[in-house]
Amino acid sequence: MTPISKLVIATGNAKKLKEFERLLAPLGIEVIPQSAFNVPEAPEPHCTFLENALAKARNAARHTGLPSLADDSGICVHALGGNPGVNSAYYAGQHKSDADNNAKLISDLQGVSDRSAHYTAVLALVLNEIDPEPIIAEGRWYGEVIDVPRGNGGFGYDPYFLDVELGMTGAEMLLDQKGARSHRGKALAKLLVEMQQRYGVDDASSS
Repeated sequence: MTPISKLVIATGNAKKLKEFERLLAPLGIEVIPQSAFNVPEAPEPHCTFLENALAKARNAARHTGLPSLADDSGICVHALGGNPGVNSAYYAGQHKSDADNNAKLISDLQGVSDRSAHYTAVLALVLNEIDPEPIIAEGRWYGEVIDVPRGNGGFGYDPYFLDVELGMTGAEMLLDQKGARSHRGKALAKLLVEMQQRYGVDDASSS
């Protein structure tokens, strides 16, 4: 099969887009944000990361006619029954900010001793809107939620998410370090292996 030469990233999140651009940089693929085609945001009514990711990828492919990659991701706090989960981006309300979402999370965990949590990312890549064999890849990043934010990098819940093994929050890590540890980085690594096997897409940095 002809290698993918262009790939639409189905997200309206500018910070997430930059992370994808950086993680996909080693590939010989032109990465294009869906905003370049004025693609409308896809509804995300589903209760699983997988279904939402597929919905977003198919939506972008339908409007652009190009292979599209989407992710659905969030933080799952064990003491909160897995919440915020798929609602991570809107935990404090549809039009709230990262600061509002984090404030609600810390408030909900007040007095709770179990702070264990994990980030989940599910990536879905489709060649076209009706691709019957999308590539699906999942990654998880385990840690715990802290009360006081640390670091100036990252986005979302990163300042409050502590990688216990490293003793650093997602907002304290260097970009390459975070890419190797994060849920999205792990999922993308799996995705690239499958892309290479199916489509002949390879890591340009190794050539």
